[in-house]
Amino acid sequence: QVQLVESGGGVVQAGDSLRLTCTASGRPLTSFAMGWFRQTPGKEREFVAAITWSTIGTYYADSVKGRFTISRDSAKNTAYLEMNSLKPEDTAVYFCAAGANTQALRTAQKAAYWGQGTQVTVSS
Repeated sequence: QVQLVESGGGVVQAGDSLRLTCTASGRPLTSFAMGWFRQTPGKEREFVAAITWSTIGTYYADSVKGRFTISRDSAKNTAYLEMNSLKPEDTAVYFCAAGANTQALRTAQKAAYWGQGTQVTVSS
């Protein structure tokens, strides 16, 4: 059974940075695309970023482009989301996911595995 565990969330001020980590256990996810999503109460979950299994391709939501960076370390079975210049509107629960490809993650939020989420709160 694969488990994804997010960590690194917290409470920060606008303009600060945070790095989220998604650690997988149970099986290597080297052939999976990885993605990050976020959700606030009363709203649908939204795509944030995705990275291909090869790390060659990265994709971002327009709202985070230029501020967030997704990366992965296959040797550690881990994905990261570096978040800079955080804004209050970035406040959400952030989830990581592993799926067959980045298109499935981006367009349909189709994932084989999901984490439980980590809270990020950005105060103004």
